[in-house]
Amino acid sequence: MLKKIYIELRDEIFDAIDASSIVEISAKELEGQLKEAVDTLVEGKQFLVTNSQRSELVNALLAELKGLGPLQALLDNDDISDIMINGPDDIFIEINGKLEKSPIRFVNEKQLSTIAKRIASNVGRRIDESKPLCDARLEDGSRVNIVIPPLAIDGTSISIRKFKEQRIQLNNLVDFGALSIEMAQLLSIASHCKCNILISGGTGSGKTTLLNALSGFIGETERVVTIEDAAELQLQQPHVVRLETRQASAEGTGEITARDLVINALRMRPDRIIVGECRGGEAFEMLQAMNTGHDGSMSTLHANTPRDAIARVESMVMMATSNLPLEAIRRTIVSAVDLIVQVKRLHDGSRRVIYISEVIGLEGENVVLEDIFRYEAINDNDGSGYQGCFRSPGLSTRSVIFERAKYFGFESKVKGIFA
Repeated sequence: MLKKIYIELRDEIFDAIDASSIVEISAKELEGQLKEAVDTLVEGKQFLVTNSQRSELVNALLAELKGLGPLQALLDNDDISDIMINGPDDIFIEINGKLEKSPIRFVNEKQLSTIAKRIASNVGRRIDESKPLCDARLEDGSRVNIVIPPLAIDGTSISIRKFKEQRIQLNNLVDFGALSIEMAQLLSIASHCKCNILISGGTGSGKTTLLNALSGFIGETERVVTIEDAAELQLQQPHVVRLETRQASAEGTGEITARDLVINALRMRPDRIIVGECRGGEAFEMLQAMNTGHDGSMSTLHANTPRDAIARVESMVMMATSNLPLEAIRRTIVSAVDLIVQVKRLHDGSRRVIYISEVIGLEGENVVLEDIFRYEAINDNDGSGYQGCFRSPGLSTRSVIFERAKYFGFESKVKGIFA
C-alpha cells in the first residue's frame, strides 16, 4: 500500500519540482521542502499514513533526488561489498563473501533506468538503446557495470563493486589469511625491486585489492601512470597520473581505448605503467613498455592459472598484431613478465593467493614457469571454511627476483624468506 502511495506522491512532486534548483539547494533544505509537500498531499488526498511512514516517504524521495534512490541505502552500508541488480524487484548483495537477496526494491523499471542513466552521465558516459552497455564509477570510486534492455531481458541490470575507503595493505591480507607472511615479504621486495608483475584471477577474486597493496612499495620519487576503463585504483604514491578510457559519442566518434592510453603513456616519461586490467590489444603495448625501460609495471587479467594467464596474454597480443609469430610473442612475454600472482575466490567466499609463479624462460616453444609459493587447500566438508597451507619449494638459482634483489640490496632479505 505504501508503495502505491509513494508512486502517486512521487509523480506529483517530481512534476512540480524544478530539476535545476535541486542542484543548488542543500539536502537539508530539500528535505524540509519535501516534508511540507508530503504533508500537504497526504492530508489533501486523505491517505491513512502514520508519522513514521511519512518520514519513510520523505527519505525515499530525498534519496532519489539527491542520491541514487533505493540503491543509496545499500551503498551506505559498509558491510556490503557487492550489489547486483537484476531488475527492479530482484536485488542481491554480498556480505562477508556470502550472497543474499535484499528486501529493497525499486518502484518500477523506469525508476531503475533513470538511476542507471544518472550514474553513467555523472562520469560523462551514456547508456541508451544504441549503447546498452556501460562501465562507470560512482563518486566514491565504486565500480559499476550497467546493461539495459533489450540486452537485459528482465530489466536494467546494475553490478556494483563497492569502493572501500580503508586502504588494504599487504599485512592486512596476511591477517585475513589471503597469503603467508613470507609471500608478502617476497611480493613487497619484488614490487620495490621493479619486477614486472601480472595478477591473474577470476571476477571478485581480489586482483585490484592486491594490486593496490603492491603499489605501496613503489618509491615515492617514481612517476606512475595508471590506465583504467573506470578509475578505481587507490595508489599510495604522491606522483600518480590517472588516465581513463572514453566511450564513443552518439555520432560514433571520440572513443579513446586502453591501447590508445598505453601508447600515449609512453610519451609521458613514466617510471612505471599500471593497467588496471588487460582485456585486449593494450597487452601488446604493455609488454613493449615492460621491455623498454619501464620496469616495475603491473596489470591484472582474467585467467584461472598462471599457465592460462600466459595463454591469455598471447591471445591479447594476437588481437593487436596478427603478423607476429607465436614464438616471437612468447619471447616477448618471457623477457617482459617476471612474476604471475594467481588469486582465487574459494567457495566459502574467502580469497587466497594460490600461486606466485616466476617466468623463467623458454624451453623449445614452451614458456617455463616455476612456482615459488602455492596454496594447498583442504576441502570445506564441515562448513567451517577452507583450511590449507602455503608451501614453497624455494627460489630457483636462475631467479630474476634474486638477481634484482642483489642489485637493490635486498639479497639477505630474500635469502631470509627461504631460510
